[in-house]
Amino acid sequence: MILLYFIIGIYALAMLFILLYSFAQANLLYHFFQFRKNIPKAHQPSWEELPVVTVQLPVFNEKYVVERLLDAAAKFNYPKDKLEIQILDDSTDETAGIVQKYIQDFPEIDFQYIHRQDRRGFKAGALKAGLEVAKGDFIAVFDADFVPDPDFLLQTIGHFSNEKIGMVQSRWTHLNESYSLLTRLQAFALDAHFMVEQMGRNHQKAFINFNGTGGIWRKSCIVDAGNWHDDTLTEDLDLSYRAQQKGWEFIYRPDIKSPAELPPVMSAIKSQQFRWTKGGAECAAKHLKNVWKEPFGLRKKLHASAHLLNAVIFIAVVIVSLCSIPLWWGFQQGMIPGEVFQGAALFLIGFVIIALVYFFANLSLVDFSAKGILRFLWELPVFLSVSMGLSIHNAQAVWEGLTGKKSPFIRTPKYNLSDDRQSWKHNIYHQLKVPVTTYLEGGMALVFLLMVILSIYFHTYEMLVFHGMLALGFTLVSVESFRSYRI
Repeated sequence: MILLYFIIGIYALAMLFILLYSFAQANLLYHFFQFRKNIPKAHQPSWEELPVVTVQLPVFNEKYVVERLLDAAAKFNYPKDKLEIQILDDSTDETAGIVQKYIQDFPEIDFQYIHRQDRRGFKAGALKAGLEVAKGDFIAVFDADFVPDPDFLLQTIGHFSNEKIGMVQSRWTHLNESYSLLTRLQAFALDAHFMVEQMGRNHQKAFINFNGTGGIWRKSCIVDAGNWHDDTLTEDLDLSYRAQQKGWEFIYRPDIKSPAELPPVMSAIKSQQFRWTKGGAECAAKHLKNVWKEPFGLRKKLHASAHLLNAVIFIAVVIVSLCSIPLWWGFQQGMIPGEVFQGAALFLIGFVIIALVYFFANLSLVDFSAKGILRFLWELPVFLSVSMGLSIHNAQAVWEGLTGKKSPFIRTPKYNLSDDRQSWKHNIYHQLKVPVTTYLEGGMALVFLLMVILSIYFHTYEMLVFHGMLALGFTLVSVESFRSYRI
């Protein structure tokens, strides 16, 4: 009995973390509504006043998308004598030849091809190497899977007339969100970040992050903040916090769109998720102490904590999931009074808040159309289920990040798939090795499917919806994972 009450305590603490995180999200949702009323606009300099800009395109083995990227970069609407485009190529395959052949056809454009033989520092190292020889006072960055808008530079550069502005970030949009269920669910999640979270933080001058691409920096801001570091897997988040702790201000422009490709298969999604979640945890370990030591104000510190520790929610989900099994048993045996379960309903407030965040983030992009609302009604439970299904994989990443375990930068394979008739199976960059966590996910799918069956058989329904979502989530994640590791 003592052990059961101990499990109840652990369960309650994990649920409390989720609830507190949801309160931070509720505050961001409020400021999202305020931000929408007054989206910042930039001073528009004349053509003659435009400064020199360097566009950095970090590339590593991207033969499927690199020409698309270069096509878009060649179309920037900006004075040719004030625009430098650096191709920071660490490739070890035919990508290098594709790039060099391509740029020969554009002698009027200042393409600077920089090829490193040593990938030291990975993306951060490439950006730093390019910065050392960059001609521009302003540095725009686009990853290989992006298709930047021709007017991106003109839409953002005017913000730098304010000497305090260090970076301007645009909103990611999605080239292939309709390709599959997986790409649609990723768009569902990213839209919440780029609408509610980025807008909510920026409105109240909390720390926001450069998203690694689709943004433009003041070069002196990067240098003043200590340049690019490679000691975390999210060099973008790391530099963002260092710059803002030095007093630089960031601007977020949700109305400026930067289209990008979403990973279409689970193995690629997991690669990206692992890097983001572990890197965020590494940045928490690196920066949270300094944030709380500095006189930033309590609200700013709390939002920084919620921001840097947001992926810890995956550890909380794993704990809640595992604890729910003995708790179900306790209810079934009559060892836990019904009042305990009724009191636990308080934690449902957190899930309602999170649902509202995704509702307003996604529906605001389609003007709250009837079609959008109907789509939301099935997307939300499926998204939450798949997020739970990814909890083991992401919890491992968070734990490694918080405890200081290092791992190499694994980039996400790009596919250049525009519709569902194209196949990803022949991509040579595709991962083949099945990680141990995929087998654990399959095991968890069977466990929670069994819990659903037992709940129905014994008429013990307290955990039925939760266990049903876990069974669905772990099943989808494990099946798609095994499927995606096959060529």
